[in-house]
Order: sequence, then structure tokens, then C-alpha cells
Amino acid sequence: MFLSVTRLRVRSLHYLPAFLWMTLRAQRQSVGAPGFGGGRLLVDRRSTYWTLTAWEDEKAMKAFRGSGAHVRVMPKLIEWCDEAAYAHWTTADHSIPEWTEAWEHLVSEGRMSQVSHPSPDHESRRFSKPRLQPLIERKLRPAARSGTSAL
Repeated sequence: MFLSVTRLRVRSLHYLPAFLWMTLRAQRQSVGAPGFGGGRLLVDRRSTYWTLTAWEDEKAMKAFRGSGAHVRVMPKLIEWCDEAAYAHWTTADHSIPEWTEAWEHLVSEGRMSQVSHPSPDHESRRFSKPRLQPLIERKLRPAARSGTSAL
């Protein structure tokens, strides 16, 4: 499986409604995307949002990333967010990893996305561990597709 974790921090409550709306649209897109194997969304402290998605392969993830609601929101995140990072890795395991493992990949292999107003944490590549208690999380499952098998 090809795994992708993203961590975004919305820099102002002003951008939050549009961010949440586009997140919902991208979530709907992801569960129906070919090659999507499942994932998780996490609302963290300080307006920080995590996504963790599993894909059949890198090609499937890139096809999702480059289309639909996701490709339309990506340019807006440069202005909306003051922290943005992501990491990708592969595994033979077909389960969605825990948030701690995703955070470890972000810390060790993460790449910074461009933001117009970077926070000090963004500039120094500091990523707080995701808050696990109390947890505000949503699990994503692939939409049923006739004639295909889910991961």
C-alpha cells in the first residue's frame, strides 16, 4: 500500500468555513477514487487537521490529488494555512496505521508545503504529536464499486 499523511493548520478562523467545506468535498472525492484503500481524518488542537490515506499505489494517489475538489483547494491552502506538511511511504501491510506512526513518518520524512504566512513551527519543521485523547476522528472507507475489490 502507498500511504500519505498530511498535516495542515488553518491560520485564521476567517478561513475555517471554506476550509471545512472543501475538506468535506475532497473527502467525498477520495472515498470514490479508484485505488483508495481507506483512511482517517483527525481534528487536532489549534485548528490543525490531519489526513491519513491508503492507496493501491502512488499512481492512484496522484490521480486523486490532481483532480476534482482536491486539485481546486490546493492553491487556496497557501493562503489559508500557516503550517502544511506531508509524507508518503509504502508498506506491505493492508491496515491503516495509527496516528503515532503517521506522525513519526512526518517527522522523519516529511516535506513542507509552501505557505504564504509560515508560523515559526513551520519554518523550523516542528510537528506536535497528534492529540489522541479526546480524539475527534473520522474513518474513511472506500465506496463500494461493482466489479472491483477493495483493499
